[in-house]
Amino acid sequence: MSKRKLYIVDDDEAVRDSLQILAESYDYAPEVFESGTAFLDVAEQLGSGCVLLDVRMPDIDGLEIQARLAKTNPGLAVIIITGHGDVPMAVKAMRAGAFDFIEKPFTDDALMESLQRAWAQHRDAAESREQNSDSEVLERIEALTPRERDVLDQLIIGRPNKIIAYELGISPRTVEVHRARVMDKMKAKSLSHLVRMALSAGLQLNEE
Repeated sequence: MSKRKLYIVDDDEAVRDSLQILAESYDYAPEVFESGTAFLDVAEQLGSGCVLLDVRMPDIDGLEIQARLAKTNPGLAVIIITGHGDVPMAVKAMRAGAFDFIEKPFTDDALMESLQRAWAQHRDAAESREQNSDSEVLERIEALTPRERDVLDQLIIGRPNKIIAYELGISPRTVEVHRARVMDKMKAKSLSHLVRMALSAGLQLNEE
């Protein structure tokens, strides 16, 4: 069986090296690129696979790379790597078709779990959709209390607990309680999983 192709695009050499070693240990066949430009030069000729794509790079940012990939090689599943302050950008990337986003600093397990899910979806998209159908997600959203829905909306646009508390006029501790209830009711394994489900179900967000 051929190894699973993985393309790593990051301008940080240390990050590229660590991701390459990690991927190889999980039986992936990684190929690294030090810039978005270098990756785009060959992207159209690449076969199917997954892409670990850093958001912030000096030559061209991850969102622009993703937009070009959608035209030249839509068969690639994109996972965005982002810093905490880049979460709103990552949400935009997911709306444009990215599979997931991983927040720095991330654990090896979190990254490998995301890759595994990306490959599962890549292999059988229909089966993957059935695991969390849009109708089921909408039912979970409708089961939230009005305050939990407020917190959900704030979480999905990337706001941290302290900002959510300020926006909603409640304490950070209360936000933590509501956040835990939202994650539980939505059956979300992580913030990125929560965002992906909500966007897939067509949740309309107010980002003002």
